[in-house]
Amino acid sequence: MKKMKIFAAMIAALLLAVPAIVQSKQDKAAKAKSLEVSFDYQKQGGPGSNQYAVWIENEKGDVVKTLFVTSYTTKGRARGGQQAQRGYIVRPTCVPTWVKTVKADEKTDQQLDAVTGATPQVSGKQTFTWDFTDEQGKVVPKGTYKVVVEATLFFESDIIYTGTFSTKDKAGNIALTSTLTKPDEQNKDMVTNVMAVLK
Repeated sequence: MKKMKIFAAMIAALLLAVPAIVQSKQDKAAKAKSLEVSFDYQKQGGPGSNQYAVWIENEKGDVVKTLFVTSYTTKGRARGGQQAQRGYIVRPTCVPTWVKTVKADEKTDQQLDAVTGATPQVSGKQTFTWDFTDEQGKVVPKGTYKVVVEATLFFESDIIYTGTFSTKDKAGNIALTSTLTKPDEQNKDMVTNVMAVLK
């Protein structure tokens, strides 16, 4: 009789453990494997606009990886037969937070080329994906990170969207906050519907 009670207790313990094991597997399956950043881009006319950057920072505020920065920012534009200078040198108001945070002056042209893309010539949705790797392609340590989207709307008018998340988070939307340095009604719709989604 005693053996039967022990056996029954063992069966009951196993049955109680099964849901926890299943839940654990579901939790692991739901953990995010990448981050998708997107926004609607509306091309603006004239100089001093249409520049933006998207990057990831670690808890210390160091840039882990730049996902994208517009080509004028890093390559500039040749004028009057002169050699092109980096755009942020010619126009210091060009995504200044990215320039300072990434320490652009310390980067080689090749390093900047690796993250630079053409400034879109037409309006439309822009999407960037981070696969949890650094600039060398190595998987980043587990921890808390910040996604940053910076857009130069018009000269000194600059808007920054930020959101914090963990590599342990499940798939879902990241809450973003925005900071605008100087309102500019004319170009306020350059970047809208900014989203960061863990997938």
